[in-house]
Amino acid sequence: MSCFSCSSRPKDPRKRIAYTNASQSLSRVVDTIECEKNNLSPDGERSGGGAHKFTLRQLAAATENFREANLIGEGGFGRVYKGHINSGQIVAIKQLNRNGQQGSQEFLVECLMLIMLHHTNLVSLIGYCAEGQERLLVYEYMSQDLPPKREPLDWNTRIKIALGAAKGLTYLHDVVNPPVIYRDLKSANILLDDEFNPKLSDFGLAKLGPVGDDTHVSTRVMGTYGYCAPDYIMSGKLNVKSDVYSFGVVLLELITGRQAFDVSKEFGEQKLIVWSRPFLNDRRRFVQLADPLLQGRYPRRALCQLSVVTSLCLHEKPHMRPTMSDVTAAIDYVASQPYIPGTNCSTPPLSPPPKDVSASNRNEDNKED
Repeated sequence: MSCFSCSSRPKDPRKRIAYTNASQSLSRVVDTIECEKNNLSPDGERSGGGAHKFTLRQLAAATENFREANLIGEGGFGRVYKGHINSGQIVAIKQLNRNGQQGSQEFLVECLMLIMLHHTNLVSLIGYCAEGQERLLVYEYMSQDLPPKREPLDWNTRIKIALGAAKGLTYLHDVVNPPVIYRDLKSANILLDDEFNPKLSDFGLAKLGPVGDDTHVSTRVMGTYGYCAPDYIMSGKLNVKSDVYSFGVVLLELITGRQAFDVSKEFGEQKLIVWSRPFLNDRRRFVQLADPLLQGRYPRRALCQLSVVTSLCLHEKPHMRPTMSDVTAAIDYVASQPYIPGTNCSTPPLSPPPKDVSASNRNEDNKED
């Protein structure tokens, strides 16, 4: 894995999409999860978005009885298996570990979120199984892995991944009503298809964001070490800017080829944020962030621009971080300057870059969350 005059195009007034399930809004459905976390209807009447209800027997057959050879991943929810359903489609089947960190509530949150939310950069839910104590989710199968499981990605592919993931988050923050805070953005939750198009997955920790005059929602601190915003860790106050910080960590991984936290590194280099700070704080040293495995095959100007965006996302004060729509516009501008083999600098586009992302932050309310 993975200046501007950093970009931010003027905000287009966008109508938020309010999702409903029968007479219930997304807000009301998710608000009832605490009461209903063990009672997903056996008839699947909540699957208004078309998710199919599978039997445990069907999913056991699809995975050859959850054969170890079909295991493709494992996380807080449980194990993920590759399988073939009767239609012939290849799918990914996630099985809840009843002794794991996440449980029925996370299962319901993820199931409801993915039934109601649809975007090209969100993984698609095909169906679910809620039989006895078993809880399984069936997704479209994403074929590619991020390093270190495969060869290092080239610069242009890294930018493609960053842009797609940013678009997925922008949809959650700016289009969905009320906004959805992803809360567990990390490289492991960004899945890739055959053409390296990214899709956000694993919505078990997602939370509805503040509405009206509220600036945050207070919640138990959840997430992955190395990706969580420090303000959220310290206060438990969660808002969309918490996701922006996590996205900054993912950008840093794409730029440097390092992991957010790597115990194999020397003590002072284990936490990526700590190691990178001296370089992010000095624009003359941005080039030292570049993944050595890129071997200089990247446009230096675009690298500097992306480093500025990353630095803004990782700002310690949440209200000073850009919105995801601003970040998406900025990365879109970086993507307009692809690496051209045989050069270390691409030709800039004819039109001037949009204004600095940080400019919009200076006009925001300066009080901290």
